[in-house]
Amino acid sequence: MPSTEPHPDPRLPVILLTGFLGAGKTTLLNAVLGTSDGSKIAVIVNEFGEAGLDHDLIETADEEIILMQSGCLCCSIRGDLSRTLQDLMTRKDSGQLSFDRVVIETTGLADPGPILQTFLVDHFLATHFRMDGVVTLADAATGHDTLDRQFEAVSQVAMADLIVLSKTDLVPKETRYIFEKRLRSLNPTAPMLRAKHGVVPAGSLWGLTGIHPEVKPNQIAAWLTPPAAPSASNPFENLSGLADKTTASPSLPVHDARIGSASVVLNDPISVEAFDMWLDTLIMLRGPDILRVKGIVHLEGIKTPFVFHGVQHLFDPPVPLHDWSGENRQSRIVVIARDMTQPELQRSLDMLRARQTSEPQARLTSQVLPI
Repeated sequence: MPSTEPHPDPRLPVILLTGFLGAGKTTLLNAVLGTSDGSKIAVIVNEFGEAGLDHDLIETADEEIILMQSGCLCCSIRGDLSRTLQDLMTRKDSGQLSFDRVVIETTGLADPGPILQTFLVDHFLATHFRMDGVVTLADAATGHDTLDRQFEAVSQVAMADLIVLSKTDLVPKETRYIFEKRLRSLNPTAPMLRAKHGVVPAGSLWGLTGIHPEVKPNQIAAWLTPPAAPSASNPFENLSGLADKTTASPSLPVHDARIGSASVVLNDPISVEAFDMWLDTLIMLRGPDILRVKGIVHLEGIKTPFVFHGVQHLFDPPVPLHDWSGENRQSRIVVIARDMTQPELQRSLDMLRARQTSEPQARLTSQVLPI
């Protein structure tokens, strides 16, 4: 009988580092490279000139690769991202380079969606790399204005697995609190970390996603649940208890109003047909508007639950949780979308409840806004 134990994922983890213009991505990169936790990191930036890497960290350099004293390395995107990573892997396989993970720094106005999709549709990248999470750097000093002016910045926050706040020492506590509340309304499930002069705790940027074979139940809970919500007795109890932005803040900035999030908790396993119909319909009707869909699902007739994640119309292969323990058979799904009305998301999630064997037990609340 074949083993049901999860197999370690041999692919290299990738962190996508995005954020506002001037938020301090380079400062954070320098801190990560200078205080490595032992991992050898390949950092990909757009151009060396824009990177502003700390010259004290540089040991040797050529026109393509910069080696760091920590053993990490940095290169620029020459051509497209896929060719850059293929070149790095070729050198790694031949023994010329050594690294354990990759950090990709985007430009300040980059939409993370197309990069995430590239790792799903490019055969080489999908075979050799796995997305470990999206880290969005948000400037507490100028962030409000950036969110008002740039919808790309709003999308960066909405798609984050971790939000890192920079320059919090430059603003009063009240201003910081209001900014954090705004970020939380855009992305209720992403944890928030305050950088101290660009420095974050070692290892805090790694292991952010719930999509990998060795993921643990507590990691799934952290990935799907608003950080301040869980209790010790049931870490998922507040997943669907997201505040309604329409009542909490009647005069939302126009860009914020385009982002909505919805969640559903279903107490009974979902039929395969109902889940497939819901997902296919959502993708077919509003695929381009789906920033993130993520969740854990228990399907009828299958003992092992699955974790899934998608960006627009593309989805990672679902990951079975072989070591899931306990009698909890709840399915929990989070959707973050743009330009979708509350009735649209409500009807979509109601499709999942329609086939429940004990529908009155199903709980649904959504955090969405009319356009």
